[in-house]
Amino acid sequence: MNFTSDLVDDLATKLLIGLSREENQMVVDEFNIIDETLKKVENIENIKEVEPMTHCLDDFTFTLREDEATESISIEDALRNCKKTEGREVEVPKVVGGDN
Repeated sequence: MNFTSDLVDDLATKLLIGLSREENQMVVDEFNIIDETLKKVENIENIKEVEPMTHCLDDFTFTLREDEATESISIEDALRNCKKTEGREVEVPKVVGGDN
């Protein structure tokens, strides 16, 4: 894929992030490096015959715990640790958009 400044600007707009010209160029450069690396991997002989890994360690094992209900604190106790509440809800600062 050919990564261009226009493509990065379009993606940044869709993700609601603004990029300066320098940041845009940095992203283009990084994507081009990733693209070149993927092309090298694709050209490895017999790569399609390699079985995909589910974990990076060959001897990886895990044991799932039993899903048991346990005691928890009450909603009132949890809300006492919050700075701002409205009824049984926690009021948090807005993180997307303007100041409204």
